Amino acid sequence: MLYVGELMTSKVFTLLKSDSLSDVRALMDLARIRHIPVTDGEKHFLGLVTHRDLLECAVSHLADIKREERNEIESAILVGDIMRTDVTTTTTDALLADAAQILYRNKYGCLPVLDDRKILVGIVTEADFLRLAIALLRGI
Repeated sequence: MLYVGELMTSKVFTLLKSDSLSDVRALMDLARIRHIPVTDGEKHFLGLVTHRDLLECAVSHLADIKREERNEIESAILVGDIMRTDVTTTTTDALLADAAQILYRNKYGCLPVLDDRKILVGIVTEADFLRLAIALLRGI
């Protein structure tokens, strides 16, 4: 049996509710990620911001405004205003097959991994499962 804790990424980039949409964009671009958990200063999980959320809230490049104005607008939009709070999570001792089933059935891109005190300890993503599938197909 394989468990979430064996596959998850434990070094997770996070944001605070007070960070801005500009911060979301910068972190996603820099780290090349599509899901960012939102935590408080104590790593308690509060919500999630996804690339899709960013696209929905971002001021379009097609809008007839200057880049500086767009950046100013996006700097005023806070993570706490756009983050999802109804997020399905998992634990390190959950079966990997169960986590995969949740992702597949719900078309989620990730599951934040929490301990029993709701502290973020990791994240498991579609990309993690693809890496596992590749390793298994190559015979590890």
